[in-house]
Amino acid sequence: MSPTSHLPSESRTHLEREKRIVYIPQKMKPILLFFSLFHRSACRVKSWLYSRKAFKPEKAPLPVISVGNIAFGGSGKTPLAMNLLSFLVRNGLKPALISRGYKGKWERTGGILSDGKTIRGSWEDSGDEAYLVASNIPQSGVFVGKDRLASCRMARDAGFEIVVLDDGFQHLRLQRDLDIVLYDPAEKIALREPVSSLKRARIILVEKKAGAGAKGRLKKRFPQSDIFEYTVQNRGFFRPGKNEQESRDRLEQKRVLAFCGIARPQRFLTQLQKENIRPACLLKFPDHHSYPLPSVKRISETFDRIKAEAIITTEKDVVKISDDKDLAPLPVYYLKIDLEPEQAFYLNISSLLERI
Repeated sequence: MSPTSHLPSESRTHLEREKRIVYIPQKMKPILLFFSLFHRSACRVKSWLYSRKAFKPEKAPLPVISVGNIAFGGSGKTPLAMNLLSFLVRNGLKPALISRGYKGKWERTGGILSDGKTIRGSWEDSGDEAYLVASNIPQSGVFVGKDRLASCRMARDAGFEIVVLDDGFQHLRLQRDLDIVLYDPAEKIALREPVSSLKRARIILVEKKAGAGAKGRLKKRFPQSDIFEYTVQNRGFFRPGKNEQESRDRLEQKRVLAFCGIARPQRFLTQLQKENIRPACLLKFPDHHSYPLPSVKRISETFDRIKAEAIITTEKDVVKISDDKDLAPLPVYYLKIDLEPEQAFYLNISSLLERI
């Protein structure tokens, strides 16, 4: 039986259409392919210039661990960054996140979102991903702005000992002590850089579901890199502003409206289906969507129209709607996820930290 066969025909047709549009709408593929080829060429030239010493990376005043990828859109960089920050805190270090603060007010000017004690701004100031990190890892500093070197200097001056550079693989201007790259072998179109650029990575992480052979093939092609697998773990459903976990069994019995504003909404749908939750409708918004009033009305009106009993979104989205007065009366939940590398990854990181 199809996993959507129990739904009404209108909702089933909607979800089946979502499944056909995996990551990239068909009509956008030629445009994205052209842009990807252009971007890859530009990155190849930039990498070549740095390798030939035409440009010299600037050294930060403290150790830098970069988390990045070679694909456009979400690949788990922020969950991995949070995982690393937590690991560093547990090991007695004082880490900070360095983020561009994409689409935040401080992206151009720079700013300190968190000093490791107090959150000093909003998600509008810092961008949604930086704010998500500050909310989840309160012991970590969070510094945002396009000038990542300036952010590193601010982190050093504030007493931090090591930084995690979010989405830093293409930011060759800043020298890093460790490059960690998330890689999806199935991604062929939406690439920022050619796959050969992975030779710059010290560690390559590949999702376990890519298959047993993926790890071996990567090791053969990139012998200089350490290859590890990871899994995406669902940590439960929560109400905004509350720490109590909602029972999955209860949500499973409800008619659910799901919505998200992320680069790859199909991943969110897949995560819900892993929890045996099959939404009656999935509303998709652009990545980093700010949820102005028309979007909020669309959510609440759809909730009423399909007679939903619960709304589920992502943790990145919920930081932007948690204080919305129109959605506050509705039963909104978010799914918390974590990216969990194999244990050997942490042993490798510990070993490398001793040499930094």
